[in-house]
Amino acid sequence: MIRYQLKCKKDHEFDAWFKDGQTCDRQLARKTIECPVCGNKTVSKALMAPRIGNQEKLREEKRQMAVAAAAMREQLQQIRTKVEENCDYVGDRFADEARKIHYGEADPRGIYGEASDSEFEELSDEGIEVARIPWLPRSDA
Repeated sequence: MIRYQLKCKKDHEFDAWFKDGQTCDRQLARKTIECPVCGNKTVSKALMAPRIGNQEKLREEKRQMAVAAAAMREQLQQIRTKVEENCDYVGDRFADEARKIHYGEADPRGIYGEASDSEFEELSDEGIEVARIPWLPRSDA
């Protein structure tokens, strides 16, 4: 495993782990990596210092990252539950319904559904408040 510091075209920096350097390069070229801040898919490697340290420290950092990742997954599951309980699912009509609500053509309410990258950007450009939430699958494990 290798960790890279990445940066989107809006200068948001974030870390990501990859199987190897080739996997990172392949995903960057295919634009399958998305900025967790803004959702932008124009991402490149950022300048980073080499990692030099003892193995025990590295193992502890990996353990802490695993704990943090588990906590993040739990928080995302809680967000999903709250959204499902309090908002209307509109499916692939999300962009149209968000516009209707924004322009007063439909009653204001919380909604969730699917939108393409271009639909998301268009809504944002129109000043319509939207957010992307990583929608993790339900898990019994």
